[in-house]
Amino acid sequence: MKRQFKTIAAAAALALGAAFAASAAHAASTPETGIYAGDWLVRLRAIAITPQVGSNGTLNAIKADVNNAIVPELDFTYMVTNNIGAELILGTSRNQITSSLGALGGVGVLPPTLLLQYHFNNAGVFRPYVGAGINYTLFYNNGLHVGDQSVSIDNHSFGPALQFGVDYQVAKNVFVNADIKKIWMRTGASLNGSSLGTLYIDPLVVGVGVGMKF
Repeated sequence: MKRQFKTIAAAAALALGAAFAASAAHAASTPETGIYAGDWLVRLRAIAITPQVGSNGTLNAIKADVNNAIVPELDFTYMVTNNIGAELILGTSRNQITSSLGALGGVGVLPPTLLLQYHFNNAGVFRPYVGAGINYTLFYNNGLHVGDQSVSIDNHSFGPALQFGVDYQVAKNVFVNADIKKIWMRTGASLNGSSLGTLYIDPLVVGVGVGMKF
């Protein structure tokens, strides 16, 4: 019995030693700070959307404008290399259109944006990044009108997008984020088949939030 106990104790010690070694190896291969190839970054931000409005045609004559909005935004980044990531941004807003004739109503804006990013200081806790990519905008639930007549708009828009931001790591897999983007989007408008011109929305988007690394 005593010999069996010694054998079991030795086996348990070996098993514990192997488990500890495996745990230490895993910890060594998972740095406490930084982002690396294969990591997923998920951020939740509150964003302020400030349209930089321009227009032509009748829309310019009636001084068409787009209101600001504050909404939540979700984004996903996959790190292709230690420094290069691909980010998909998801969010939607309801924007009101005004003019010298009064309120023209609201329209939903869904602008998923895909950006290729370069992350500086990837192994540190303070990690600035820049990005450039393409935006697709879907305009939906159009409620625009002049008097009792509905205003038609183009439902789709494509345009470039630029980005600058910074992540600051506060725990092993948690970081806070600040981000600014410039997105180019536009839509054409018409009334009873006659063009009213093009509305250039081109918002500046400023966000702050929190993220996790997976």
